Amino acid sequence: MAEVVDAFKMDKLKTRASYVGAAVNIFQTLIKIGFGILGQSAALVADGIHSLSDLLSDLLVITAVRLGSREADHDHPYGHRRFETIATVILGGSLIAIGGAIAWTVMERMAHPENLPVPNSLSLGVAALSILVNEWLYQYTKRIAKTTRSKLLLANAWHQRSDAISSLVVLFGIGAVMLGYPFADAVAAIVVALMVAKIGLNLMLESIKELVDTSLPPKLVAEIRAAIHEIDGVEGIHLLRTRQMGEDALIDAHIVVDPRITVSEGHMISDIVRDDLIRRFDDVMDVLVHVDPEDDESLLDISKPLSRSEVQRLLNIYLSDFQSYIEDFRIHYLDGQIELEVIFPFSVSEQPQQLEKIRKQCKLMRMEVKKIDNVFVFFKV
Repeated sequence: MAEVVDAFKMDKLKTRASYVGAAVNIFQTLIKIGFGILGQSAALVADGIHSLSDLLSDLLVITAVRLGSREADHDHPYGHRRFETIATVILGGSLIAIGGAIAWTVMERMAHPENLPVPNSLSLGVAALSILVNEWLYQYTKRIAKTTRSKLLLANAWHQRSDAISSLVVLFGIGAVMLGYPFADAVAAIVVALMVAKIGLNLMLESIKELVDTSLPPKLVAEIRAAIHEIDGVEGIHLLRTRQMGEDALIDAHIVVDPRITVSEGHMISDIVRDDLIRRFDDVMDVLVHVDPEDDESLLDISKPLSRSEVQRLLNIYLSDFQSYIEDFRIHYLDGQIELEVIFPFSVSEQPQQLEKIRKQCKLMRMEVKKIDNVFVFFKV
């Protein structure tokens, strides 16, 4: 129940940060585009469109958080977190398109210098104000992104920071025009456009990596592997797969344990591995642990092993005279073969003739059945 409440609080924080960003960006879009037109600054208008793209990203975050916060269901057993990832891909694509459109428009204007606008000091003041506002918004959004571990929100925070940087470029561009460099404002607009497109490309590439189940960063995978090795009862790891889903990480681990422990002990060790990884690594949401008695990746024999019913049938054949005595038997699958443990009551150990017959029949079974590597006889007190 506590986990559900925490998830609700995290989603609420992400939504609030997005609403604050949306409100600020609505204001900035209107101010920049309005004063950019009045102040005749192409760079400030481009920066205003950049703020508009920030607004679009805020709306995408709000929508993605609502969709992604829904609980797992029959059709989505791992939850809906990848709605945030898809939203990030859409956001990245829109930024590339916006950046390309701005750059193309400004370059066409540069082909006709007489059509280039001349910005004034009013535009300069708006650009300076925008730098301060966007830096505050970046710090605010980044803090909540770290609290909620939201990659989408962190990407949106850097989007806000890029708006501050682009406003700084606009500031220098307008200042340079006022100092007698007529192309400076247009060049600044193109630089801003390229920055917008670059951010969009980075967002798309990172999100696509997640959608195709790219592994977690190598350093983090190494830390996870080391943490598993430290757990008592784990003798090795021969397969470790990781992937990202939104802000959460999923892990599949094949651990090697002592082949002769009980199933329940092996299960207990796997539970410890799962719980320890979730406790130690904040991003890890779930861990699927497969317990192996050996590292079987290098085994060349891919033939079907003997099943329990087949072993029972062999015991019925080779130890037919002792069926009434056999209390139980255990099978160990190792190196492509099996080791068989047959359990008799202690009273049988006190009958030398019976013991000798059992020994001979077990030896015969081991020699004639190639998949049986060894047979051990135990006596239960």
